Formats: sequence, structure tokens, C-alpha cells
Amino acid sequence: MNWRWRYQLRHFLNTSIWFLPTLAIFAGIGITRGLVFIDHTYGLQSRVAPDSVRALLGTIAASLFTFIVFVSSALLVAVQLASAQLTPRVIAVIYGNPMTRAALTVFVLTFTISLAAIVHIEDHAPYLTTQVAAYGCVASLIVFLILIDHVGKSLRPSGALRAVAVIGRTVIKSVYPLPLSAEVTSSAPINEGPVTRMIPCRSNGVVLAFDAIGLVGLAEKYDCMIELVPQVGDHVPVGDPLFRLYRGGDAIPAKMLHHSVAFGVERTMEQDPTFAFRIMVDIASKGLSPAINDPTTGVLAIDQIHYLLRYVGGRDLDTGMVRDRAGRLRLLYRTPDWEDFVRLAVTEIRHFGGESIQIARRLRAMLENLIQNLPESRGELLRKELSKVGRSSEKCFTEPDDRALADECDAQGVGGRKSRT
Repeated sequence: MNWRWRYQLRHFLNTSIWFLPTLAIFAGIGITRGLVFIDHTYGLQSRVAPDSVRALLGTIAASLFTFIVFVSSALLVAVQLASAQLTPRVIAVIYGNPMTRAALTVFVLTFTISLAAIVHIEDHAPYLTTQVAAYGCVASLIVFLILIDHVGKSLRPSGALRAVAVIGRTVIKSVYPLPLSAEVTSSAPINEGPVTRMIPCRSNGVVLAFDAIGLVGLAEKYDCMIELVPQVGDHVPVGDPLFRLYRGGDAIPAKMLHHSVAFGVERTMEQDPTFAFRIMVDIASKGLSPAINDPTTGVLAIDQIHYLLRYVGGRDLDTGMVRDRAGRLRLLYRTPDWEDFVRLAVTEIRHFGGESIQIARRLRAMLENLIQNLPESRGELLRKELSKVGRSSEKCFTEPDDRALADECDAQGVGGRKSRT
């Protein structure tokens, strides 16, 4: 199995909401047979009449089936409403939540055990099997209450934004493993000569991830340098350049190169650190739209953007070049730099929230805090963005008092006490 198939399988297992509940059906049948075997081996029989046990388990099974349909339908409606209020990009984050999949798995497992246990009731009811089915129904009720609490919190703007920020921090750490203060290879201009071979794209979709280790191994084996042309997150149509090869590489099978890149219909955050910012900016932009007019949601988004910007500002972003042990450049690929992160995080929110004093004050507080706490090499771009916020305030607020209010920083937007130096 090549890298792309392994990636797609792993991605499917991590995002599919139906795979584990489907396995729970077969697991429930196997567990029931094992419990019945134990009951028959040790002669464990329930004191309750078989007809009563059969009626009880039938009621539990019918109730759980209705329960599963109701929970699934309610979850779909809740997710659709949340996506309409926040952004459709958040649906994948919610469906990939382990709590949701675990709860549905428990419901289906209990239903299967209850239904399968009815078949094994003859002139007596197996004791252990009956107990597991009955208390499994109680456990399902407890899990349902936990799920309602979890979904209710995760679908709120603050919960969804925090979930995206947590995933984004993990992705940033994996893509940019070195802190800014660490010694890194200097990014000298690259001159590898003319392109010796170009590999076109055979798939139409978004680049989700690529196998950096495998590509470096191919470059070492065939003694060449490989350039991955599109950036992770880019949409690539069929026929566009996917790889460029330098210093040879004519013998590399194109199929092996294609199997080193995974495509999909929409972006994911696994190797795409800017996608976390994209989701949070979309949530802020929708909250700042005239149809919704919810600047507090924008402030909540800036809170998490501030958290991620401060983290990525302390990482070394000079990546995209992988060398072998001899120091020869083997793989070249594009990654976002500091300017990409800052512009993505600030530009659209400043544009859509230009007429909101709350957004202007919160953006100013974020930028001033980053200027104070990040290394000086990050400060120049932040000061430029801070001046843009000031010019936007001058343009949008003609009243001097409003303009003076917008030119102050406030971590709460409006209502926070001004910090003392």
C-alpha cells in the first residue's frame, strides 16, 4: 500500500462518523454470543420470567433504534444551523470530534446487544446477557446526556473557535517544529539550474498533504532535486504542473511521484496551518456582516487568532527546503511565511469590521500585544498593520470622540479597563 492510500485510509478513519458504529454492530453480535456462552457454561439464569425479559429487551431495542434516529437527525440539524451561523468549514471539525463518534458507537452497540439477546431467550433468560443489555441502556442514557452537553458547548462560537485553535496549534507545531531562536539553515537563494522534467497533475482537487520523507528518499535514490509546485491547500486542475525535477530524475516513475500527494474536495488542517486561520476569519467575517451584525463573535475570533499568531510568531518559518545528510537540497516546497499569516489574520476582519469600534479596539490590542511580546523581526509587519487600523478608524469614524475611542486598545473590544504601563 503506497503512502497516498495509507493517508486516505487514515483520513477516512479519523473523519468518518459511521465507521465505528458499523463496527459496533458486529462487535455487539460477538459480545452477545460470548455472554450467552458464559451463561450456558456456568448455568447462569435470570430469575425473571423469560416472557418478561423478552418484552423488556424488545422495548429497549425498539426505544434505542428510535433514540439513534432521533439523535442523528437532531445532530444533523444542529450542525447545519451552526454552519449557517458560523461557517460551513466548521462541519468537518464537529464531525471529526471523537465524542460524537464514541456516543453513536455506544448507542448502536447497546441496541445490537439488546436485539441479539432476544434470540437466545428460550425456556429461561441468560442472566449475564440480560444484565449487560439492561445496564447498557442506562449507560446509553448517561452518554446521551454527556453528548448533549458536549455538542451544546462545542457548537457555540467560543467552543467552535477554541476547537479550531487547538487543532491549529498542533498543526503549526508539526509543520514548523523549530522555535525562532534555534539555529537553522540559512535560506540562501536557490539555483539548481534548468528544469529537467515536469510532472503534470492527473487529479482535479485540493492538495491535502504530501509525503516529504518519501519524496526525499526518491530524490536521493535517483540523485536529483524535486520541487512540489502547489502549496498544501491549493486547488490544482488536471494538467497543471505538480512536480518539477532538477539535476536529472528522468528515471523516476511518474506514478511514484503522484502517489506521494493526496488530493481531496476541500482543505483540511493536517498539513495546512493557514486553514485554521481561514476558518476563524470566516467566522469573524460572518459575524461582522450587516445581515448578522454580531461584532462580539468577531472579538471571540480575534481572541483565538491572537493566540495562534503569538504561537506561530515564535516558530521558525524558514522551511520548505529539505536536505540530505550530505547537505544537498533534495526537496523544495512552498509554505506560508509570517506575512501570509498576518495578512490572512487581520486584513479581512479589519475590512469587514471597519465600522465597529469594538473590532478596532480589539485588533489594536492584539497587534500592540504581539509587537511587545514577539521578537523584533516580527514587529515591522505588525506595526504596518497597526497603522492600517488607525487609518481605517480615521476613515470610518468622523466623530472625534468615536475616533479617539477606536484608537485605544481593549482586550474585550469595549468594556475592558485600560491597562497600565
